[in-house]
Amino acid sequence: MNTLSAPWLALLVALVITTPVWAQVDENTDALIATTSQVVELSQADTESTDTWFTTDFVIGDPLVGDFVVGPGRIELNANPGETIVTEITVTNRISDNRQFRLEVADVTGSADGSSALDLVEGDNPGPYSIRDYISFPQDVFTLALGERAKIPVTISIPAAIDPGGLYGTVLVSTIQAPAETGELNVPRNPIIARVGSHIFLNIAGETVVAGQTLDLRTLPSSLWYESGPLTFAISYENTGSVHLNPYGELRVRNTFGQEVGSVELEPWFVLPTSLRTREIEWDRDFLFGRYTATAAVNRGYNDIVDEVTVTFWVLPWKILLTVFLSTLVVTFLFRLLFKNFSVTRK
Repeated sequence: MNTLSAPWLALLVALVITTPVWAQVDENTDALIATTSQVVELSQADTESTDTWFTTDFVIGDPLVGDFVVGPGRIELNANPGETIVTEITVTNRISDNRQFRLEVADVTGSADGSSALDLVEGDNPGPYSIRDYISFPQDVFTLALGERAKIPVTISIPAAIDPGGLYGTVLVSTIQAPAETGELNVPRNPIIARVGSHIFLNIAGETVVAGQTLDLRTLPSSLWYESGPLTFAISYENTGSVHLNPYGELRVRNTFGQEVGSVELEPWFVLPTSLRTREIEWDRDFLFGRYTATAAVNRGYNDIVDEVTVTFWVLPWKILLTVFLSTLVVTFLFRLLFKNFSVTRK
């Protein structure tokens, strides 16, 4: 029995050390989450942080969840040229005790085809509305105990000679795991790093271009008819200005007789400058049959301008219809057969 315990113990320890780490944001917002295979090697300077440049508290309840939480998902700020702003993000450690994290800043850009809310700008080249050179932290590496939540100060220093408009980026928080000691367990030295971002949307005061509109409303996947719900609608909104916009509105669905059979509130969503974004909405009802028209009334997010876009679709539950049709044929056939073999005898 003792000869088997050592290998099993080694396997158990290896599984624990190599368990994947997940990250999330603490708000239901448009958050950018990325898991990468980036290797982070800790230098001696990285591991000697005094961690006195931020404040902390502890979360209530069992903190051992296996992930870390970053919030808020998005920070929107207004500033003047030459101004310095200090805001903060929070990082909550729910992975293990004495967990290390790293901070970095990346630019983001919108999508030209509406395929995504935003994308990271990787590499040395800045984004079209770069903010990364203006954001700094007292330190970029810190350590948290299990269940500890840090309030990280984020300083944004805006140059005096800067054009008005929007600047956009994200503060990325990633886990840092020191290289494993070499030994019989053969634990991987370079674990996968999980990253999650808190977006920074900064509007620089001055003369800006505010322009955008709702392009269309359609069903997904595109089809002339559907068998049943739920149905997915897609709203495309194009921002042609120099600052981000937060459109919002409501989707209403009416049947063939013009009666409203459902509605969905469209919470505000962001669209970055010079980009297209598609918002998906799901709608369902217990039973759908016939022709329907969906209308989305979308406030553009400025000057109280409202766009209306519509789409018409059919819902035909063919399996139910086929079952009813076949049942009717069978019943009709049985009745005809019954009356054909039934004769009335008169006295």
